[in-house]
Amino acid sequence: MRNLLESGRISFESGITTRKQAFDRIGELLAEATGVPAPEIARVLGEREQLGTTGFGGGTAIPHGRLAGVDRMHVAILRLQNPVDWQAMDGVPVDLLVALIGPDRASADYLKALALISRTLREESMLRKLRGAADSAALWALVADREKAAA
Repeated sequence: MRNLLESGRISFESGITTRKQAFDRIGELLAEATGVPAPEIARVLGEREQLGTTGFGGGTAIPHGRLAGVDRMHVAILRLQNPVDWQAMDGVPVDLLVALIGPDRASADYLKALALISRTLREESMLRKLRGAADSAALWALVADREKAAA
């Protein structure tokens, strides 16, 4: 996942209380990397969410969307201090989001990236580590260590 994630795209958040606020923050994190304005990213994530929840279960969500003009897959991670109701199937509020924005025409790569993220979020030991990370640097190190181990 590290090849999709840049170190500056991880954020620990204490003031987010709604999905809209989370989408806005993800937009801010990914705007520079994608070349797309933050409000446009937030809009696409919100529109996708209206089709059905991206709440993955176990307090995690994978908000995602595709945009014209985006050159490759980009990921941002938010860890929320206060879980947000994401209308997930299991009813558990979300405190860990791994967001994906990709090109509008990259179907296979987009699906592969979603699959990688979902496999990662299904691993209980990895979730405990991600939730236990003290800050963005520690969370980045976990992702980097996972990629090294997978190689």
